[in-house]
Amino acid sequence: MLELIVSQGRVADRAARMIEGAALTAKALQDRYELRSRVIGRPQPHANDDWRVSLPQAQETLLGLRAAIEDSVKTGQLTVMLSNTCSASLASLPVVAREHPDAVVLWIDAHGDFNTPATTDSGYLGGMVLAGACGLWESGHGAGLRPEQVVLVGARDIDAAERQLLETAGVRIIPPAQTTPARILEAIGDAPVWVHIDWDVLEPGFLPADYSVPDGLRPDQIRALFQAIPADQLRGIELAEFNASTDPVSNEKSLSIILDIVAPVFEPATARDVAGMNDECAA
Repeated sequence: MLELIVSQGRVADRAARMIEGAALTAKALQDRYELRSRVIGRPQPHANDDWRVSLPQAQETLLGLRAAIEDSVKTGQLTVMLSNTCSASLASLPVVAREHPDAVVLWIDAHGDFNTPATTDSGYLGGMVLAGACGLWESGHGAGLRPEQVVLVGARDIDAAERQLLETAGVRIIPPAQTTPARILEAIGDAPVWVHIDWDVLEPGFLPADYSVPDGLRPDQIRALFQAIPADQLRGIELAEFNASTDPVSNEKSLSIILDIVAPVFEPATARDVAGMNDECAA
């Protein structure tokens, strides 16, 4: 059965309501599909700090997320992580690399997240996640992901030094204008697929995210990708960086967009779970 893994500890959060955004997304999915959730971490205040501070602070949450993801992956279920920041993927991507060594990681994000301690201008841990998972720097949480496994989808705000690292490493990039189901199917072939979405990949105005930049994807573009990816290839989904509002009406609107985007995955998956339980009861 599908189980939601929800990051609720600070993992380099620089905005006040990212943790709440992950919790609200989890509750919306729970209510719609009658799912269970596994909550990891305890909320802490946001801060505009450097990765050298935020990484050790996130240690307990990252270890808890890794253990939960390992449990989920080893059961053969579709793994779903709802995270406050992309930094939480320091816990998940090394597990993907080990358990699904041939997987393609679709990193659907406005940014490259391929900086290292030597290239980062902002010092933001979330901007260094992919590079850490690919072993370009030592996060303390493992690596093993090969750069050629990674496809950046919708990326358009990439630092100059970061772009050079991406090109040298061989990471594929599909810009927003070329993000079509056909391009994605070509990129994944018949490999297992792990999908990460940072909501800043969307054109600003659809969902509140901390680092939104113009010329992004539309919700229907991402929904079309989920419709196109064969269900038997999909291994996991990560939804990150929904910066919740203090206005419940605004949050409901945002959650409606999120639920519509992921419906092509959740509706068939939960239907299969119900069918499986019915078969067990009949037996």
